[in-house]
Amino acid sequence: MVRKDSPLRGADEVDRDGVRVATGAGSAYDLFLERTLKHARIERRATAAQAFELLVDGSLDVAAGVRHVVDRYAQQHRGLRVLQPCFMVIEQAMGTPAGREAGALYLADFVNEMKASGFIADSLARSGHGDVVLAR
Repeated sequence: MVRKDSPLRGADEVDRDGVRVATGAGSAYDLFLERTLKHARIERRATAAQAFELLVDGSLDVAAGVRHVVDRYAQQHRGLRVLQPCFMVIEQAMGTPAGREAGALYLADFVNEMKASGFIADSLARSGHGDVVLAR
């Protein structure tokens, strides 16, 4: 997320000398940025909200966070926009230990049933995360 007047137009433009990125310390996206950014500087705060405040007050150039949280924050704070595309995607997974075929089949059936029945989509919507994309 950047201020509307930022010259940055895409997530691929962030890793430049002089660009300062605010992020929540220790988050998955913080760890990803630590590994991938070569030129931009990361400024960490205890929470994503504190990191976002650095963008709002003009202290930093970019704020990184979970997409639905960033989108919601930008909608609630005029003068901000969200860069496209996402700079990373966190894919969720479930698994069982190797050799436990019955457990693996049960887990696969359970996940497919929860998706097919709409339970997961309904749960996400009730929790304010209805814009999350489910894997097929």
